[in-house]
Amino acid sequence: MTYFHGILVTEPVDGVRPILEKSTAVIGLVATATAAAGAATQALDAAFPVNRPVLITDVRRAVGLAGTGGTLARALSAIADQGSPLVVVVRVAPGQNAAATEQAIIGGAVGGSYQGLQALLAAEALVGVRPRILGVPGLDSQAVVTALLPVAKRLRGMIYAAARPQAALAATIADAVTYRGEFSARELMLLWPDATGWDGQAVATALGVRAALDETVGWHRALSNIPVEGFTGINKDVNFDIRDNSTDAGALNAAQITTIVRQTGYRFWGVRTCSDEPFFAFEPATRTAQAIQDAIADAQAVFVDRPMTPSLVRDIVETANATLRRWTTQGRLIGGRCWYDAAANPTEALAGGQLVIDYDYTPAAPLEGLTLNQRITAKYYSGFGDALASAVTR
Repeated sequence: MTYFHGILVTEPVDGVRPILEKSTAVIGLVATATAAAGAATQALDAAFPVNRPVLITDVRRAVGLAGTGGTLARALSAIADQGSPLVVVVRVAPGQNAAATEQAIIGGAVGGSYQGLQALLAAEALVGVRPRILGVPGLDSQAVVTALLPVAKRLRGMIYAAARPQAALAATIADAVTYRGEFSARELMLLWPDATGWDGQAVATALGVRAALDETVGWHRALSNIPVEGFTGINKDVNFDIRDNSTDAGALNAAQITTIVRQTGYRFWGVRTCSDEPFFAFEPATRTAQAIQDAIADAQAVFVDRPMTPSLVRDIVETANATLRRWTTQGRLIGGRCWYDAAANPTEALAGGQLVIDYDYTPAAPLEGLTLNQRITAKYYSGFGDALASAVTR
């Protein structure tokens, strides 16, 4: 033992760690923008360099920097109508025709840099936040959405896209339903029809509503049945009756397409993703899974490479359990639990530095269908004569 005469102060940092959630309310917006020649173009290029992610903290102010052509200014304005979230913008230069613009949006890796929607993958490294609510308003063709899906999976994000076969919004409900069959991803919610303001307004508005909900309520609340700002109408007739499922809105929802209805204002109506896995059929279930993955994994990073002792494993398990309990109390989850399974951790694996920890959870499902049993009965006439006699006596 080393000789020491005095007071030695140590500062151990063991025990349960608080889990700090990453924001799920960050929008990833891919858009085109042009401006008049000269100083206006220079200002646009300075504010939104092509193919580079730019972090916007004041959405309303950014509208004035976004040029006058393309989709960027209108998309930012629609988002600002719902709130003022963080927005990561990737501006894409429009091509000579629709096909060239589509290819520019899809982008790729050129000279070691990501271009087009692929640039969203570089956002966290370049601007410090990870976009989780993704959209390409007005330009989300099938090819664009297909290319965006792997990006969404890597970012653990959700795409909001129009039912847009090729370059045009589906003309009919039947066309929209047919288009829905092209996808089977939990990271995608399809919208039909659009608002009357401009092509892509519904998608841009959905991005803003989703971010506002994440900030004010949480990722466990569905996009559906929330009043939206900025709509003056919808561009296709959609019959809706909350008491009757045999309507246009009912047919769209049955096909896992979110629609727009007018009920004390305009609202998105529909809670389902394009998932082929029933556990992730609901939008909140997918976003819950994504939020839990990030929060728990990030919190455990501090334990990696430390000596693997029983106390370390207890800290890992209890760190996760503390958060699962908190989210359950908050109503974000129905329940959840983390545990160590000895059968999944044989001696040779532990000696090799490998540890397996299990946890489960139950997301809070949205109340999609409510049945009210209305019964007619004559039983409340019982005692009618007595009540009448009493009234006459008085």
